Amino acid sequence: MDLEPLCDGGPRLSPIVAGCWRLADWGWTAQQTLTWVEQAAELGVTSFDHADIYGGYTVEGRFGDALALAPSLRDRLQIVTKCGIKLVSPLRPDHHLKSYDTSGEHIVASVENSLRALRTDRLDLLLIHRPDALMDAGEIARTADALQRAGKVLHFGVSNFTPAQFELLDAATPLATNQIELHPLNLAPLADGTLDQAQRLRRRPMIWSPLAGGRLLAGDESVAAQRVRWVLGSVAARLGVSPATLACAWVLRHPSRPVPVVGTRRIDALRAAVAALALTLGREDWTEIWQAGAGHEVA
Repeated sequence: MDLEPLCDGGPRLSPIVAGCWRLADWGWTAQQTLTWVEQAAELGVTSFDHADIYGGYTVEGRFGDALALAPSLRDRLQIVTKCGIKLVSPLRPDHHLKSYDTSGEHIVASVENSLRALRTDRLDLLLIHRPDALMDAGEIARTADALQRAGKVLHFGVSNFTPAQFELLDAATPLATNQIELHPLNLAPLADGTLDQAQRLRRRPMIWSPLAGGRLLAGDESVAAQRVRWVLGSVAARLGVSPATLACAWVLRHPSRPVPVVGTRRIDALRAAVAALALTLGREDWTEIWQAGAGHEVA
């Protein structure tokens, strides 16, 4: 798979990104993690999504330990990470309350911690993890400029921002993407202007939890989830693909050209996501899945 830019002059990521949120739960050795990274890269999934807080501030370090076993692999990968959430943790003894912090001081400290943990000299993309009510767009812009000039962060973006919040920060410093949640059980970005903005500005959104954390396939027995699961199974059988492939294809069908972040330890699950790149849903198939999530037909 070819790497594609998120925007003009932006970072080039693989069309499917591997999410590392649960890596600490997998209980792997550094060698097992490295094997997973290498197998993902063989599929063309060379971009990996992190956040400093994942695994209670341990996931970046686990990933970095794996890369230390094969340092030359770093140049084939694109590393995305996030900052701006402060959790109370023994690994961050100066954090006394869960809070958001997008001050320049905190962003710089987070970047330095991430670089050390990931055993790398640069971050391909740094995202502000959550909107901060005290966000100073000018301060973030000055910090972003300094980190870019130092070569420590190549590109900046945000995660979970509303269109207005994105507009505010983008006016101060160019943003490459907004990483958001989108799947048939969370249709809000289709109607609240988030994806309209992404399409208008040509900033491809990254999509976290395209399978609703696995709830589209199993576990969630709510009426909506069961309805979506039945429709996914029916349409997938007719098209000759797996429900997981179909769910990713549903996200990919949007004209903003989303980039799904798939968090899984199973290479077969990554393979199913990659298969979605070859499937273009017809409008009626896409709408049938939307209707199952919404619980009603289009108005």
